[in-house]
Amino acid sequence: KTQQEIGKKLREIRVKNNMYQEDVASSTGISGTYYAGIERGEENPTLTVIEGICKALKIKSSDILPF
Repeated sequence: KTQQEIGKKLREIRVKNNMYQEDVASSTGISGTYYAGIERGEENPTLTVIEGICKALKIKSSDILPF
């Protein structure tokens, strides 16, 4: 459930920023398929990946982490 909540928040922020999944993925150094899986709550990214995604979206981790 936590993974799905994070994914939903990531998607909302990405859409607000007018970015494509591929934009975030390439900025983070991960594949578009992997990033799409994160947004769907199917993947469990490492803290390093979460950090990269937050930098790509220009947000704080507290904006997406539900704890």
